[in-house]
Amino acid sequence: MTDVCVFLLLCRYLVMKQKCFCLLLIFTVYSLVDPVFFRILEGLIPMEKCHLSKGFKLKPGNHADNHLDYWTRTDVQTCTKWNAPIIWDGTFNAEAYDEMYKKRNIVIGLTVFAVGNYLDMFLERFLLSADEHFMPGFRVIYYVFVDDVAKLRGISVRLSGRGVLRDVAVERQIRWQDNSMSRMKLIKELIETRVKNEADYIFCFDVDQHFSGRFGTEALGDSVALLHAWFYRRPRFLYTYETDPQSTAYMQSRGDFYYHAAVFGGTWQSVRRLTEACHRGILQDKQRKVEARWHDESHLNKYFWLHKPTKILSPEYCWDPAIGWRTDIHIFRLQWVKKQYGASRQVV
Repeated sequence: MTDVCVFLLLCRYLVMKQKCFCLLLIFTVYSLVDPVFFRILEGLIPMEKCHLSKGFKLKPGNHADNHLDYWTRTDVQTCTKWNAPIIWDGTFNAEAYDEMYKKRNIVIGLTVFAVGNYLDMFLERFLLSADEHFMPGFRVIYYVFVDDVAKLRGISVRLSGRGVLRDVAVERQIRWQDNSMSRMKLIKELIETRVKNEADYIFCFDVDQHFSGRFGTEALGDSVALLHAWFYRRPRFLYTYETDPQSTAYMQSRGDFYYHAAVFGGTWQSVRRLTEACHRGILQDKQRKVEARWHDESHLNKYFWLHKPTKILSPEYCWDPAIGWRTDIHIFRLQWVKKQYGASRQVV
């Protein structure tokens, strides 16, 4: 959907809501000329507010989640209708989380896929930045799916040694879409054969991004989803859910948020259920000769609509610099790398 189309729909939405008519007229002119103004207008769309009362405790006992300050960030939505926290800078105490999880002596797994040109273009920066910023102070196991193990070993010698690197050999698919969708199956199999014996939590990442700030234990939870940076301020009718009724990912417009498949995680049990369900849906779609619009991300959004995540990460946990400046994004914890689809998806 082009910026102009999105902008016109936003205009209609704001008029229906009877908000900021003068501001809307000003931005109508500038937004059609310069996309920067469009992004500014989009950032002004209000989010829902947290309905929880002060003193609310999410979990029994002295769990660090109970010390979340939902009300310090009045500019954003900090909880969901089903009482799941949305993690923003300023809402959590990092030291409290680290202290609690160190007592539990946990291990966190990380999966990432780097096949073809994605290995050469993105993997080294991703792993080196993860070594610095992902779950600092904790034991991490990197499960790296590659089609060239020798190249991975060349990168591994540059890591600090805090994490353990496990290579997982995979075959490269002809279509990049199949590489994307096959990861649900491969992650499920990895969890069943290795992760369940080695790690307590598992996070799954796209490789074409890099860490630039703390991505720590405040992100841990039973089932963790991520708000998509391009959609979190948009009204729900603009979410790009699957619209083909023949697809098992079909949602029309009934979801809660639009989640980004570039980051998801949780306990290994929870992630196994998610990947198994998504893989099953993808297989059923293939049998029907249909393919969801956004592939595994469409299936992930359907899953999180039916099975609500217990924790949601704000877009600061996966931000696209192309969006531009936003007042509500105080820190970039993980950032998209500039997309180079012509090179990264090229089949050699």
